[in-house]
Amino acid sequence: MTQEEVFKRFREDDIKFIQLQFTDLYGVVKSLTIPVESFSTCLEFGTWFDGSSIEGFCRIAESDMYLKPDLSTYNVIPWLQSPDGNTCRFICDIYNPDGAPFEGDPRYILKKAVVEAKAMGYEFKTGPELEFFLFKKNDNKIEPNDAGGYFDLSMDEAYEVRREMTVALGKFGIKVEASHHEVAVGQHEIGFKYDEALKTADNAVTFRFVLKAIAAKYGLHATFMPKPIQGISGSGMHVHQSLFSCETGENVFYDPHHPYNLSAVALSFIGGQLNHIKAMSAILSPTVNSYKRLVSGYEAPVYISWAKNNRSALIRIPRFAKGNTKATRAELRSPDPACNIYLSFAVMLKSGLEGIKKSVRPPEPVEEDLYHLNNADLTEKKIETLPGSLWEAIKEMEKDPLIIEALGEHTYKRYLEAKNAEWDEYRLQVTPWEIEKYLAIY
Repeated sequence: MTQEEVFKRFREDDIKFIQLQFTDLYGVVKSLTIPVESFSTCLEFGTWFDGSSIEGFCRIAESDMYLKPDLSTYNVIPWLQSPDGNTCRFICDIYNPDGAPFEGDPRYILKKAVVEAKAMGYEFKTGPELEFFLFKKNDNKIEPNDAGGYFDLSMDEAYEVRREMTVALGKFGIKVEASHHEVAVGQHEIGFKYDEALKTADNAVTFRFVLKAIAAKYGLHATFMPKPIQGISGSGMHVHQSLFSCETGENVFYDPHHPYNLSAVALSFIGGQLNHIKAMSAILSPTVNSYKRLVSGYEAPVYISWAKNNRSALIRIPRFAKGNTKATRAELRSPDPACNIYLSFAVMLKSGLEGIKKSVRPPEPVEEDLYHLNNADLTEKKIETLPGSLWEAIKEMEKDPLIIEALGEHTYKRYLEAKNAEWDEYRLQVTPWEIEKYLAIY
């Protein structure tokens, strides 16, 4: 929208307050609110804030930064409507005092990767599937909202909650394609339409804060924690990816002559991601808890491989309706919804583009159920595994120069510092499991 159109919308929507939103290093939404009368100044000069107080941004001596709203992200926040006036939001870009984009802004990092893809003639499109749990609020105890299972109806007690979530997402311009109960008790999924990567990342960030707000209205807590309950399936964020030609608008992943309908570009993109997936894991699976999801037996990928339809593979080539060539895509199954989605899309795109530049060929696809292969079979097929812990993922990230290139030196260093601190905090804990296991016998 133009500035004139925005101010017209303010009048039509009775906007009195504006939330300026952005994300920190972890992908957590941050915001500050200004009255609508201050918006003209915000557009001209930006709205200043203390960047040293935001995780991963800057030091106290260089703390001044300002926000500039992306006008295309305007939406009225439906649960903040009032007779005294309504509240809208904009997603913002972050700038240094000299007017240069802040290199540690996760949105800017993804923008740079998108620009590189467009210079090569490609538009990166993504469609993430964010699974989540709904818990009853009960003194921090984990109590799922229902006892339902996959696609369950009779035991699904969250239909009305998901319905209201779907309505709210629609008001933010997010087109929901389907919603359903997932495999685990209290686990759900709402799928939305794929789009250009930056818009999809904005939508995914919006998705998380919308679902948390609607859940709270029902006295529930929505969490995107990867593995909140031991012994059941965790929450993943499978990401469907494809490249489209900037010139023709056609899906360049499609080739009718390949057995899997994949072009040489698609195969190289897959090869590039497989080459860097260990180092990417620290971004895609960013918490200690992430690696309690990435274990064999719970439909989570463990083995570095690709295949058609095979859900035990790390990268899967889904089926599509005959003639619907735009649906040719590669589904990366290791990311989880706790990740910073801007950074995740950036490293996914950079690794795929490197594969294209170097004409990387992926290994042969493995169509067997990988969970049933023994160690000898895996060795024979040269199938490696993802990192088994955040510590292992950090070590892989430190060895891969592509991650530095994708994130930039500033964010790369800050991210490693934060994740090393997180690992140290975790490894120094004495858990109830250790007390129960060792106290009596030693």
